[in-house]
Amino acid sequence: MAKTKAKGATKLGRDSRPKYLGVKLFEGQETKPGMIIVRQRGTKFLPGENVRQGKDNTLYAVKKGVVKFKTKRIKRFDGSQRTAKIVNVK
Repeated sequence: MAKTKAKGATKLGRDSRPKYLGVKLFEGQETKPGMIIVRQRGTKFLPGENVRQGKDNTLYAVKKGVVKFKTKRIKRFDGSQRTAKIVNVK
């Protein structure tokens, strides 16, 4: 019989790594082309002028400029409305 448990039999250490989501550049900060502005899951922020959306919904700048945020009401297909935050680079 073994005196101690076999190695690797711990029940701890199964937590997932942090994803580091959120706004990376705030309003008034300058951007260069390709700089990430927002990392998100889903479309909490929508791309506006000079901003594109990656396949994982990351928003990034296309041109050099200053970040601006705007709130807009968007009508859905079923008639309901939603307030959306739009990110622009001007």
